[in-house]
Amino acid sequence: MRSETLRAAETSLGKWSTELAREGYCVVPDAVPEALVRQLDEELRPDFEATPFCEGGFYGTRTKRFGRLLLRSALADAFVRHPLILGIAEEMLAPWCERIQLNLTQAIALHPGALPQLPHRDQDMWRGAIGETEYLVNIMWPFTDYRTDNGATLIWPKSHAAAALGPAPADNPVVAEMAPGSALLFLGSTLHGAGENRSRDIRRGMIVSYCLGWLKPYENQWLAYPPEVARHFDPELAALVGYSQHRPNLGNFEGQCPSVLLGDPIPSCIGAIDALRPDQQGLVEAFVAEQRRGR
Repeated sequence: MRSETLRAAETSLGKWSTELAREGYCVVPDAVPEALVRQLDEELRPDFEATPFCEGGFYGTRTKRFGRLLLRSALADAFVRHPLILGIAEEMLAPWCERIQLNLTQAIALHPGALPQLPHRDQDMWRGAIGETEYLVNIMWPFTDYRTDNGATLIWPKSHAAAALGPAPADNPVVAEMAPGSALLFLGSTLHGAGENRSRDIRRGMIVSYCLGWLKPYENQWLAYPPEVARHFDPELAALVGYSQHRPNLGNFEGQCPSVLLGDPIPSCIGAIDALRPDQQGLVEAFVAEQRRGR
């Protein structure tokens, strides 16, 4: 029975990863129980009410946004570490990094009168080479129904990867209508934007995104979740928000994995320890051995 479950999970992961790679987006229905979404939405309701409207045409002056969702509700972890969604993100980004990291958790409320958002690609925030490398995977989790009239996310299919080097797509976008419990996944190279809210309803949801482990994340995870907060996280979650090294030696603390900050108090001087990729480790060991033989 366990092997059948594993095969089913692998089949599902392969199916959605293939669609995401081909189309630049996919919608996974019934990814989580609707009741769990409703509960998270309710726990975040005071923050939605207290947060002021954004400033600026990109964020939207009729839109509310706030982050640090893992700190605001323990329920956010179930979305951030959803096995299938996290597996898809790892599958898509694995060619370019050793490990992925949490890039952002952000709750969004699109109020009546919100204008359409400028179509954009999230990968452009890093100004890296485009056309081959994928830098991140976004997941939009709706808290309310996402409809055409209330500003559902607009997606331009097949506008990703090498197509990002070409002119803007002439075709109309897909309106990602979906209900709470579903998940919209799209690549950082996919052209997208929030739609216009022409309704009388507030469109609420959450975006969770993952990026290559060696990039600077959009949301400063170490300020969002300092050691006194992150030490209460599951070790896997703490690693995902940045308390881990990306070989070679990236993101270290005093030359060691920053996870040392989550345990007992450490001395002020602890000493650096190599954290290299296997190819680098082999090169270093061969060089050191040669040097020793020459003495």
